[in-house]
Amino acid sequence: MAIATPKPFSTPKLNSRVDSIMSTMTIEEKIAQIQGIRPTELLVDGKLSLEKCREKLPYGIGHICQFSSSFTMEPEELREFVREIQKYLMTETRQKIPAVFHEEAITGFSTKGATTFPQQIGVACSWNPEMATRNALSTRKNMKAVGANYALSPMLDVIRTAHWPRIEESYGEDPYLTSTMGVAFLKGLQGDDFSEGIAATTKHFAGYGADTTNEKDFFEDYLMPHDAVIKQANVKSVMPSYAAYKGVADVANKELLTDILRGKLGFDGITVSDYHAIDHVFDKYVQASSLKEAGVMALKAGNDLEFPLPNAYEFLPEAIADSLVSPDVIDAVVKRSLIMKVKLGLLDNPEFGKEGALDFDPPENRKLAYEAACQSIVLLKNDGILPLKVDELKQVALLGPNSDNVFCLLGDYTYQSMITYFWGQTFDPNSPKIVTVLEGLQNKIGDKINIQNERGCDWTEPLGTVIDPDSYGDDELGTAKKNILSRVAQPNLEKALSIAQNSEVIIAVMGENTYLCGENREREGIRLPGEQELFVEKLIETGKPVVLVITGGRQQLVDKFEDKCAAIIQAWFPGEEAGNALADILVGNVNPTAKLSVSYPKDDSKQELNYQHGYKDVQPQYPFGYGLSYTNYMYSDFKMPSEIDVNANHFSVTCTIENTGDRDGAEIVQLYVSPVNTNSTMDAIQLKGFKRVDLKAGEQKTIDFKVSPKQLMQYLDDHWVVKPGKYEFKIGKSSVDIPLKGIIEFHGEDVTMEHRTVFFSESQIK
Repeated sequence: MAIATPKPFSTPKLNSRVDSIMSTMTIEEKIAQIQGIRPTELLVDGKLSLEKCREKLPYGIGHICQFSSSFTMEPEELREFVREIQKYLMTETRQKIPAVFHEEAITGFSTKGATTFPQQIGVACSWNPEMATRNALSTRKNMKAVGANYALSPMLDVIRTAHWPRIEESYGEDPYLTSTMGVAFLKGLQGDDFSEGIAATTKHFAGYGADTTNEKDFFEDYLMPHDAVIKQANVKSVMPSYAAYKGVADVANKELLTDILRGKLGFDGITVSDYHAIDHVFDKYVQASSLKEAGVMALKAGNDLEFPLPNAYEFLPEAIADSLVSPDVIDAVVKRSLIMKVKLGLLDNPEFGKEGALDFDPPENRKLAYEAACQSIVLLKNDGILPLKVDELKQVALLGPNSDNVFCLLGDYTYQSMITYFWGQTFDPNSPKIVTVLEGLQNKIGDKINIQNERGCDWTEPLGTVIDPDSYGDDELGTAKKNILSRVAQPNLEKALSIAQNSEVIIAVMGENTYLCGENREREGIRLPGEQELFVEKLIETGKPVVLVITGGRQQLVDKFEDKCAAIIQAWFPGEEAGNALADILVGNVNPTAKLSVSYPKDDSKQELNYQHGYKDVQPQYPFGYGLSYTNYMYSDFKMPSEIDVNANHFSVTCTIENTGDRDGAEIVQLYVSPVNTNSTMDAIQLKGFKRVDLKAGEQKTIDFKVSPKQLMQYLDDHWVVKPGKYEFKIGKSSVDIPLKGIIEFHGEDVTMEHRTVFFSESQIK
């Protein structure tokens, strides 16, 4: 198996070219190239102002930050906006260096009208890296069409608690799955040629949203996704997190950014601050006496660029004059910034955007969004009620606060969430068209069944409350609530219960919305918000079968009524095609295939829930890797060697999967390993491979996993070590449902290496 090594960021020829440019630059011009600015700083009365450009950008600029998600511009208007700024930079500044335009991209290009995919946590439940690549490639095309060239995506944090409000942006709790999906995302968004792709930024480095006090876990788990995309996907932009490592703010942490990132992981690209993170060194962590000192600390620790405004780096000329930082340090950082601009093609007669009319959500993109939604929605329970027997039903009750609105379908850092929460504006639900659950069911079965809809309860207010949108404050959260609540109907509890009584099946769509999950959106606990649980219990009391559909950015508890619901679906934030995908799963046009990328808790404990520890202390409601289907699969013909040399390149683990049901489907075959020695320092169980296998009814296929002993590396005493001994390899339907397993003995001495070199097994379907 091939050894993963990073490609060099620069070449002697490229270095020489950039050195020549820098030899003509003043210190002000250099510092401008490591700063960012928000485009809103350049407007007067909503229009780009050349006077503002001359005032704010006299020496040029490194990046235009989040250049589209703060506006309601149409695609062509946005393209012209980019061109106008670039024209100013290339004609009125002395160095004539264009800016990098960056934006968010985890669910698609974050701009008005662009395709909105499911949130990352749902995409991870597809266990389909090829799909992640296709989606990211479509995002690349949209961004390139308006002249963008850089993304602050993907997020590769490994998250093991549903209480952290940004878990939705992650690929879940497992480092192997996260790494695989991250590499796949990079292949689509960035590709092999920076001038043709969008430069991706892996974030947040490192261990954001997690307990990083255990060094072994930190290196093996939390660093693995970053290490993988550095070595296997050529990522050259990394964003430090808002967190602190060993008590020091990450953005100003030399051990993290220089010793670990550049030293141990071999990264040689650019580091960019999270928004206002350098400010936090001064005003949050109080580890600097001023913004000037914070900027110097960040720069010397290994952070290159400051986003989204030069609050700290504007003092760098003073810092140089005061001998707080040397010009050589500045030059090294500026050089990396300019190397990236050359790699992006910005210094070679660039063309910004694509000519002609632009369509950010063409039919082929909507098809991708639909397929992604179908593959991200997890069937957690089914007593046989699903798929609905459409020919036998006359009336269905579609109830709940999320039954007919778009705000429950779109994750954080989508355009819709950003314009609503961070900018206090409304968005057009038809640009792109967001299909609600009601609309989806009407599209699929509205001509056959009477679908009665009523919200029944609010997201957070007590049952029966009349909601006054104007009663909320004017801060970010209050403004978002006003914008959302003013656009949904008042809930009517009595009407909802009456509809439920007169229907044969109840579909209750509950959960979160834009202001209940996401960055800076803390809420108490992880139960269904407000009195939604009480509403579900009232529906159950009717005696009618209840199909519970949960949307949101995290696992939300179902322990109070898990045994009473006829079916439970975890839909996450499924994106623009949510309604059509959910409807097709409910009525059986689509066979659900998704499996959990996280453990699903059964109580409100804030203790991290990690399947790798074996669920010894805390049992989940549903385990990692779990998900139901409308068909059944049989596993057989398990083969692997009984022993192997610890230095071997690879060995094979094979099995046969058969679809024994009467519906076509796809099974996600999961390969795990556990140490046999109970005193081993290895985790109790670890994912080491997986394969999504499409199987027609009655069809069988053989899956061959090629596994390297180096995948069993552990971080011990500052080295990577593969230990000889006995290991149990397991083929699972989930992390606990293991139909096939066997023991392999690794012979030989400890294998010690300086770096992790093999990340993934290779799989083949025969």
